[in-house]
Amino acid sequence: MLLSTDIWVSALIRRAEIEGAYATVVRRGDPRGGAVIVKAFDTSTRRARLFTEAFGMDGERQWIQPVSSEMEGELDAYVSRQVGYDPDLWVVEIEDRQGRHFIDGKVVDQA
Repeated sequence: MLLSTDIWVSALIRRAEIEGAYATVVRRGDPRGGAVIVKAFDTSTRRARLFTEAFGMDGERQWIQPVSSEMEGELDAYVSRQVGYDPDLWVVEIEDRQGRHFIDGKVVDQA
């Protein structure tokens, strides 16, 4: 059984805060099954990355970067478009000196 989205988001925020990062919910979606976009902002370089859930070729749940840009304006534009498509979408922003995302699970990082 998977966790409801609101509990998963709370755990993500708690993990980030324990490690000294600042995390907040920018947009609340459906508490039970809303999709989540995580925006990880690196405060030392002033760059950001987005992560969203996807399924791999083997059906395994993973997190991918849907936009290759690190420009915050382009990432915010992507998020705005996604909110238009999915009103149940959650958006979490994390600010960290190292740009960490704190996602637990498989993350396909594009360096």
